[in-house]
Amino acid sequence: MNERINARRATVEDHAMVTAIVAAAFEHDPLWSRALSRPDGTTGHHTAFWAEFVAGALGHHWTWISDGDQAVAVWIPPGADELTPEGEERVTALAHEHLGPTAHVYLEILQRFEAAHPRREGHYYLSLLATDIQHRGKGAGMALLRHNLGLIDAQCAPAYLESSNPANDQRYATEGFQPEGTIVYPGGGLTVTNMWRPARAGLALGRES
Repeated sequence: MNERINARRATVEDHAMVTAIVAAAFEHDPLWSRALSRPDGTTGHHTAFWAEFVAGALGHHWTWISDGDQAVAVWIPPGADELTPEGEERVTALAHEHLGPTAHVYLEILQRFEAAHPRREGHYYLSLLATDIQHRGKGAGMALLRHNLGLIDAQCAPAYLESSNPANDQRYATEGFQPEGTIVYPGGGLTVTNMWRPARAGLALGRES
């Protein structure tokens, strides 16, 4: 299904809105809810972490928002870094501030993501895909993903993502992503699937606005 949707590039003015959608969407994610957990069970600190990743991506002008702010897709384009050195320092500081004795586990996960990231050719990296909680279950997130993949296909570029929720693996596979490895949570118990989508000719051009 290649329906066209309206989507726009996010700007720095959208930082708070994009961060809020991401934080709410990943609050109960199998991986990140555990990695960011605190003994008191609170989750308010999650926003500060996601804010750093959103801020890093916004500088590359490839974060997308679907019409009506229904979903957001945070991409890192070829050759760009997910975080600046300053952003990495702030994330490390946040981990020690908010996670205490388990900070090393969260930071180890980030290191494992980095180590597993393919470097064989330039590609678009889907850092985060999130749907506003009021629009979940309506296909908004996947529609935005298809829009973005149309633009990527127009450039004949590959794409990469990590699926932190096994329930999403098949959805990504339907859009052409192929499993090519895993990342194991420190100590075991959770596995993240790395997925690669080979470059293809522009078969389903998205509409950029």
